[in-house]
Amino acid sequence: MFDKRKRWFINIVLAIAVISFAGIAIALPFTTFFQEQQSNASQDTPAPSANSPSTADLEAQARGYELVLEREPDNETALIGLLQSRILLQDLEGAIAPLETLAELRPERTEYTVLLGQARQQMGDRDGAAQAYRSVLSTHPGNMNALQGLVSLMLQQARPEAAIGLLQDTLQNADELNNLQPGSVDIPAVQLLLGQVYVEQGRDDEAIAIYDEAIGTNPDDYRPILSKALVLQAQGRDDEAEPLFTSAAALAPTNYRDEINRLAAGAPADADADALPEAADSEAESGLGLEFDDVEGEQATDGEGAVEGEEAATPEPADGAE
Repeated sequence: MFDKRKRWFINIVLAIAVISFAGIAIALPFTTFFQEQQSNASQDTPAPSANSPSTADLEAQARGYELVLEREPDNETALIGLLQSRILLQDLEGAIAPLETLAELRPERTEYTVLLGQARQQMGDRDGAAQAYRSVLSTHPGNMNALQGLVSLMLQQARPEAAIGLLQDTLQNADELNNLQPGSVDIPAVQLLLGQVYVEQGRDDEAIAIYDEAIGTNPDDYRPILSKALVLQAQGRDDEAEPLFTSAAALAPTNYRDEINRLAAGAPADADADALPEAADSEAESGLGLEFDDVEGEQATDGEGAVEGEEAATPEPADGAE
């Protein structure tokens, strides 16, 4: 068993492996999400302003969207604009209503329902959050966003066995689901998430076992190899970890190899990790970077640059929403 600081670092790296390499939409900044949704919702949305809007500007934009929604309650562009404005105003409670409407209007866009679950979870409505995640899983049992959200919620509630059971059941049913609809369950991603939960709970042998299973099924996938190497390294089993790091670096995309080699060399937890894909530092303590993006937290972590990216995607109010 390894010390708390080392386990914290391993949890972060394992979270990066799961989230960044499995295509998890939750980990993406809201900028990307909103830009995509606004593009899909309306081709008439005006180009974003080059100037970062002030609080007064954002409040005016939100009011503009509200006026549009009084006339057209189902105007998707206005709903998205109102949602983004409220996020940028750090009004998480105010973001829930447009999210609820979007989730109801576009049930096929599971991102809305997952984001609703995250918002409710941040507001302390755990039952509402669970309901949102489970509503997605009822029709898309392999949806990694919903799985991660529900696992995060269960761990937050000190229910690790429930989280592990959920992931084990998903793996048990994966072949049948994939036979009915190919690609329904990303088995390696679920295995990585299960391994991460095991590590967070101090169940390292079970984590290594699930990584071995993943390696046996997908020998060319560097993620479980890297995950196993990290656990072994943290246990002080460097002789066993070293060849796994070498193998993972050889199999990984070129832009990740330097970071894998840095990890293999035992880089400290506070070392620069720019070569790894994005992961939210503000979520590090949970071990699972799954929380609803908190704009205030992003400002504290990333400074003005992160906020400017968010604000740049804010459309003008009423005219673009109609």
